[in-house]
Amino acid sequence: MVKRISQRIYIALIIIFLYAPILVLIVLSFNKSKSRSKWGGFTFDWYKRLFQNENILNALYTTLLIALLSALFATILGTTLAIALNHMRRLPKAVLSSIANIPMLNAEIVTGISMMLLFIAIDFKLGFSSVLIAHITFNIPYVLLSVAPKLRQTNHSTYEAALDLGAKPLYAFFKVIFPDIFPGILSGFLMAFTMSLDDFVISHFTRGAEVQTLSTKIYTETRKGIKPEMYALSTLMFVSVLILLILINHRSAHAEKEKTIK
Repeated sequence: MVKRISQRIYIALIIIFLYAPILVLIVLSFNKSKSRSKWGGFTFDWYKRLFQNENILNALYTTLLIALLSALFATILGTTLAIALNHMRRLPKAVLSSIANIPMLNAEIVTGISMMLLFIAIDFKLGFSSVLIAHITFNIPYVLLSVAPKLRQTNHSTYEAALDLGAKPLYAFFKVIFPDIFPGILSGFLMAFTMSLDDFVISHFTRGAEVQTLSTKIYTETRKGIKPEMYALSTLMFVSVLILLILINHRSAHAEKEKTIK
């Protein structure tokens, strides 16, 4: 009994430490006063001003576009890499897997500075393209990490049976292998999207002067003081991600239930 109560208290404390700052942020987004220590009344003014602030909206658009494109390209490249590694022998597979995971294990500041130096060395203009390439580079290992375990769980004999029955390799892949590894691909895409959306260090070193993402904009505003519109934007992003996770989990649970019934 005591052990069960202590476990619940421990879990409750973890949840409080994780979500108390987010709860404070949400409350501040409805605070009429700009002061973080004084409640000035309930208001939606900061949400209205958010959609009237072109600088924040442009930064949000750039951030979402980079995150979406980098996650999409990283998912394609990472899935292709995972399939290639799955068909290699043990030694070269282990070596290449270790090399592919370096961007994930390496410190972001090292990756950001090295990418910046590379772009400068090849005379590549720092801007939207450089940020996109840098994000794709450090997102690929996360996709590889999600897809590779699913590939190891697939039954390769089914794929070979499809080939023996006359199916072309590409058709057999999308009909036999792809449905089995799709949850891993989706997880990799969402992880890559989240990592790109949240990134600051790599974006800071590779963006140049023309591109402004949300993270870099918030960093520049810390010197003057963060505007309450940022609280409203952060709240909307948190609620959107929460709804997305609920829908994905509900879909996964429904799919597992249908498999059990069949």
